[in-house]
Amino acid sequence: MSASRTSKSNHTQNAPKPIFDGRLNLEQQRKRAKELLRDIRAENPDAQSRASQAGHKFTSENAQLADAQLIIARENGFASWPKMKSHIDHITERNRQIANGKPPVLDTQNTLHLRCGSDIRHGLEIAGFVGEFLEFADPFCQGPVPDLPLNQFIEIRAKFIAEDYLIAPNDALARAKREYGALTTLGDFDHVVLWFEHDSYDQLILAFLMDFFNAIRPNTTIEVISVGEVPGIDRFIGLGQLSPELLIWCWESHRRPLTDAMLEFGSKAWHAIRSPDPKSLETFITSAQGTTAPLPHMIKALERHHAELPDPKTGLGLTQKITLQILKDHGPITAGKVFGHLMRSYDPLPFLGDLMFWADIKGMMQCHEPLLTITPNPENPIWAERILALTETGDDTLTGNRNFLDNFTGIRWVGGVRVLAK
Repeated sequence: MSASRTSKSNHTQNAPKPIFDGRLNLEQQRKRAKELLRDIRAENPDAQSRASQAGHKFTSENAQLADAQLIIARENGFASWPKMKSHIDHITERNRQIANGKPPVLDTQNTLHLRCGSDIRHGLEIAGFVGEFLEFADPFCQGPVPDLPLNQFIEIRAKFIAEDYLIAPNDALARAKREYGALTTLGDFDHVVLWFEHDSYDQLILAFLMDFFNAIRPNTTIEVISVGEVPGIDRFIGLGQLSPELLIWCWESHRRPLTDAMLEFGSKAWHAIRSPDPKSLETFITSAQGTTAPLPHMIKALERHHAELPDPKTGLGLTQKITLQILKDHGPITAGKVFGHLMRSYDPLPFLGDLMFWADIKGMMQCHEPLLTITPNPENPIWAERILALTETGDDTLTGNRNFLDNFTGIRWVGGVRVLAK
């Protein structure tokens, strides 16, 4: 298998646990509102700050329960308490239907659900979806993404996946050929739905698919689900976090017909991603900023992808910089805990699966003077249990007193851009 989305969203034993599945309990929210009202009337600074952040103005003397309820609703991503209640009631009803074995009829057996991982497959089945499922999970956010003919491109991608994720080369190539080949069969289905979220793992694959579809124009109805936030989840990472009824909510709230504008925009993004000149992607991002993009989450994802290019002062990509910063902040800790910190709080737009993170760590070790040390653990070969510690060289690099590219001995790729030592 590749470093698929199973690792990122379902979270293996080495990864952080799911943050929240998106279910909101109305009684719990009512209790929170009453507690908040009490704190507001007591002029609690934290409660007053929450009111200010929610954009609701009133005095502690005249505060009513409706004021606290509005703040709670806005903190959960809703414009008002009634809208939040309506959402909760709808999700509760979907949950009841699923529990009774009578989920709503949403798709058909000739629907294909395409996803860059297997993380939602079981959830879709529980939710009552009956269509076929296709995983296309080539992680373009890592490794070489050169501008080459498709056959050569597939071989290069399979070679990278085999080497970096420790997969047998024959298995990696066979899987790649199977997944890419399956894309040519979309016309066999009446209806194809693309399930994606807002990070660079997903959005780079979505850009590829837009370019691919733009060329072959499969004879079927295609729809796109692209999700950037979910009510009730402060830090939405991926669709794999969501309960089955929330997947139905995504289907009902975020499904859009594929348009020519999406195809053209995604195709241009894909060509910029594959360019060996980093300015190509930068130019594409700049040209789209401030506009209403046909694919609403792609520009922020591309900005995060672009941040993997070396910083001029430190020579570090953003993931490398964050990794060193976590070690500086927390001292020697296990690799699994570093990954947990990165996913939960440090990364502005997390996109890595656990195997992908470990591949980054190994890449950082390709240097004359290590930025970090990795303590061997012969009794437990699981990488997540190995202790990472920042070295003096790592600290000097993080602060910009040294440049990593003066120390680097390997090759790193950001899309079509090859990063080499100076």
